[in-house]
Amino acid sequence: MIMRQHMYSRLMLVYKFDDERVTKEEIKRALEEQYGGEEELPQTNPGFNNAPFKFTKYSNAYMLVYIRDCDKDKIICNVDEKDIAEHLQVRLKKEQEEKERKRKEKAEAHLYTIIKVARDKDLASQIGKDIFFDLVDHDKVPSFRIQKQTPFSVFKEEVAKEWGIPVHCQRFWLWAKRQNHTYRPNRPLTEPEEQQTVGHLKEASNKAHNAELKLFLEVNVSQDQLAPLRPLERNKDDILLFFKLYNPEKEELRYVGRTFVKAGGRPLDILEKLNEMAGFQQSEDLFLFEEIKFEPNVMCEYIDRRATFRASQLEDGDIICYQKAFKEEEDKYRYPDVPSFLEYVRGRQVVHFRRLEKPKEDEFCLELSKQHTYDDVVEKVAHQLELSDPSKIRLTPHNCYSQQPKPQPIKYRGVERLSDMLVHYNQMSDILYFEVLDLPLPELQGLKSLKVAFHNAKTEEVSVHNIRLPKQSTVGDVINELKGKVELSGPIAELRILEVFYHKIYKIFPLVEKIENINDQYWTLRAEEIPEDEKNLGPQERLIHVYHFTRDASQTNMVQNFGEPFFLLVHEDETLAKVKLRIQKKLQVPDEEFVKWKFAFLSLGRPEYLQDSDVVATRFQKRDTYGAWEHYLGLEHADSAPKRVHQLNQNRHTFEKPVKIYN
Repeated sequence: MIMRQHMYSRLMLVYKFDDERVTKEEIKRALEEQYGGEEELPQTNPGFNNAPFKFTKYSNAYMLVYIRDCDKDKIICNVDEKDIAEHLQVRLKKEQEEKERKRKEKAEAHLYTIIKVARDKDLASQIGKDIFFDLVDHDKVPSFRIQKQTPFSVFKEEVAKEWGIPVHCQRFWLWAKRQNHTYRPNRPLTEPEEQQTVGHLKEASNKAHNAELKLFLEVNVSQDQLAPLRPLERNKDDILLFFKLYNPEKEELRYVGRTFVKAGGRPLDILEKLNEMAGFQQSEDLFLFEEIKFEPNVMCEYIDRRATFRASQLEDGDIICYQKAFKEEEDKYRYPDVPSFLEYVRGRQVVHFRRLEKPKEDEFCLELSKQHTYDDVVEKVAHQLELSDPSKIRLTPHNCYSQQPKPQPIKYRGVERLSDMLVHYNQMSDILYFEVLDLPLPELQGLKSLKVAFHNAKTEEVSVHNIRLPKQSTVGDVINELKGKVELSGPIAELRILEVFYHKIYKIFPLVEKIENINDQYWTLRAEEIPEDEKNLGPQERLIHVYHFTRDASQTNMVQNFGEPFFLLVHEDETLAKVKLRIQKKLQVPDEEFVKWKFAFLSLGRPEYLQDSDVVATRFQKRDTYGAWEHYLGLEHADSAPKRVHQLNQNRHTFEKPVKIYN
């Protein structure tokens, strides 16, 4: 992709130079999407600690710069530092320093350990906003880069200096990944462990051999919240629990704190404490639930407030979600309790809907559930579009790699759930494309749609028609349908349909051929009148293929076909001179242009140039076998036709309008 910018006053115009095509381009794409590297798709599932999906961008290529001849001495010259704008010098210096810093960090990475420290404030800032399950996203907590040989006690002094928390007020907990795929604080560091080096502690505590050491910092503060306190003495019967509060009216979940409980104690014993955390009256009745796991399904179970914590199998790092106990007003909430809300969060998905003909622009967004059925989704889309019949909606999935719609749309009830519509090679997208059909999709799927281009006697494309017929219809039925749509030379004119691919004719479809298996996604279907002289070929006549071609000197004279191919009837003794006259008349090429054309017989891409006296038919003897399209009369001349834009379907016949730039 090639870019050129012109600045006139405060107006910036950006052009894209793509070989011989010059078109206007959006400033955003020019400035932000032309530098290769990796692009990260936005998170489609807020509330989960999923790794972002990245893909390599291939939009960068080369830069083509145009310079006036009269300016070349001023532009193509040596550049001194004084010639570079000051703000660019500053920027380049910063970029170089940052590059050097990253290089040094990479070279010395084996000497350091990254310690990620989560605190209560991190849990409070993330839960209910960035995440809903577990306690924290470790990629969004403060980190320290510490030499591996540094004693952990020295690291604690670094924390004291950074956050103003005295060393004696710090207690660090190790995180552990459980068998149910949750990640919780597991146990506090022991005094002997705190005497070890950072590197040794990381290796001893990290079974996954990650480059990071993840810790939770427990800090207690005075009642006035001004001064940190020494951690409370902890014995083997103490359990550290974390608490989230749910508000069904606001559909809000937030972190409210943590506390130690006795294994032999009961939730009833801490209700006053929980009400205090929530800011409720101390007599408020509460429902308690244990958040157990969320993969592959949410598991959040009611806690018996009269059973002991030990009997409920609660342990260090467990999470209790609680809410006000509701009575008769339960039905007025969409998600009245914690389990139903977490189920909703687990399944919710904001989907960006785009019209298929505008695949880069969001038309609207809907918050849906991944468990919504096919019917649920199309009904909500139809409601958004104020369309009374949802069956007229057709959806197409998104390709995460090409950032384009997939070639095939979703069949009517062809998938069960929204999650099936969004998955692409184990990645979840958040984009769906839609079309509004003129008849219900189940009815449309019973039909075969073919896009047929009608050409005149000069081989020029006149019009393109979408023909829809029952799948058991024949090519003859398509022709009958076309006759009512195109202008013919007379009432008895006959049509034929050809299969054209890369400027060659591969097939004339028999009238009785069923249309069900005809593919118009990659091959062009072309309809044309059958010339009178081709209807009843005599024994001394032959129908040959005629194609346009050029030779590319940069690729060892490789033949490249272009333009519209056609059939031509030649007689047994007809010379090239006579054939040329008929071709010029058929194509209506002016004399001054036609005189430049060369004529050759081509077999498997190898041209044999002909003289006017050569008898054309002799070159095509015994050429009626399979592969006849590779033996043709070639018309060599310059390709002056505008280039077509190849979109997802090559039969979308559109042309780019070139932009002229005047110096």
